[in-house]
Amino acid sequence: MPPLEEFQPERGIDIDDYEPFIGCERVEEIRRLASPLEGRSWANVNSTFMGGGVAEMLRSLVPLARSVGIKARWFTIKGSEEFFTVTKKFHNLLQGVDQPITLEEIFGAYLHTIDANSCSSMIASDLVVVHDPQPAAMIMNEVLFGHVLWRCHIDTSRPNEVVWRFLLPYINHCVGAIFTMPEFVGPGLRVPIYQIMPCIDPRAEKNHCYDRKEALEVLAPLFNQDNVDPERPIVAAISRYDVHKNQATIIKAFQRLRQERRQEPRPYLLLLGNTATDDPEGGVVLSQLQALAGDDPDIRFWVNVPDNDRVVGALMSLARVLVHVSTREGFGLVVSEALWQSTPVIGSRVGGIKEQVIDGQTGLLVEALDEEAVAAAMARLLDEPGLAETLGRQGQEHVRRHFLLPELLRRYLVLLSFYAEISPDLPEFRLDDLSYSEVLQAVRRSHPWLT
Repeated sequence: MPPLEEFQPERGIDIDDYEPFIGCERVEEIRRLASPLEGRSWANVNSTFMGGGVAEMLRSLVPLARSVGIKARWFTIKGSEEFFTVTKKFHNLLQGVDQPITLEEIFGAYLHTIDANSCSSMIASDLVVVHDPQPAAMIMNEVLFGHVLWRCHIDTSRPNEVVWRFLLPYINHCVGAIFTMPEFVGPGLRVPIYQIMPCIDPRAEKNHCYDRKEALEVLAPLFNQDNVDPERPIVAAISRYDVHKNQATIIKAFQRLRQERRQEPRPYLLLLGNTATDDPEGGVVLSQLQALAGDDPDIRFWVNVPDNDRVVGALMSLARVLVHVSTREGFGLVVSEALWQSTPVIGSRVGGIKEQVIDGQTGLLVEALDEEAVAAAMARLLDEPGLAETLGRQGQEHVRRHFLLPELLRRYLVLLSFYAEISPDLPEFRLDDLSYSEVLQAVRRSHPWLT
């Protein structure tokens, strides 16, 4: 198998470009933090350059880190359909969904692929971040050199015991682990634990703040193709097609809304989503959702549309509300993307969604499977445009303070500074005080005969 493929940025990004969004003081803070790290290296390894929130973040984060003097790189492993099928099972099982998995899949499709990727690859950096289960086992193949941390982007608060215990030795072989939320930290970890929440790039095409005229121009081809009247209100659901994204409840709640309330003009439900290259289940879920919607004249599915990023941004800005009621969710970048467009969000009380949707301030929180509550929240935001506008405006400011890309860079710079021994201070986002691995290292230093 050829070496791991490396990302080549298509565009340059400079930290000064973010001053209009975050202010000069925060830009200078990042420059001061990066200055003693100039020339230090930071590598990322995941499973795809396209599709999903991890790839979206790294696409901007890597060139931004380079702009402040960090030798940032990004690699992806190569895998067959069988490999991505079993890692999708890992994903589901780690998020608490029961499904069968065999030893042949784990030790065959998964570990054989890891071994094949490792045969011709070597990554050496001051900091190496391995994202999610797909490349996790590479830590044991002696091809990753430096301070290796495992970054978990999914909700592992109630993981399947078999898969978690299979992955645990690989995670504990790292120098640390990064989770989005404290409650996602699974049992048995013996390494330092950190919390880093995802962020969006306000300079990305999808996060351009569109006015109504711009949005209508972008969406005109799709509106014309699917006979969508732009004067009717739009309820949007934007995500990949995945059982955890719970689009079925959104469809049922929308249909319930129209049965119980005769709103004029009638709203549309537009479901926009792409299929990720590392998610073979997406097509199956999409077919199930289309069957559920049937021939409903007010529901549209937009799948892998051309000019996707502009369409996403334009639809978010034009929609009256975004609905994102996942049953399990690591973070949900789409929520911050909608709030950045000043569009309020109906979100479920799970994972990182509740960090973004502050009930009654930036949107409305509901229980994920409560069709009645979702329908009532839709009705409220459709019937009260003043409330929707206020929530959206407050949501944009919430994202500005907490979830823009420079903050993500800042936290990784703090980690790099700590592990490169530039700063002795523990990162302020450290979740545990002292880990087993650190105690063991201290004992070995004071009793060298143990090594």
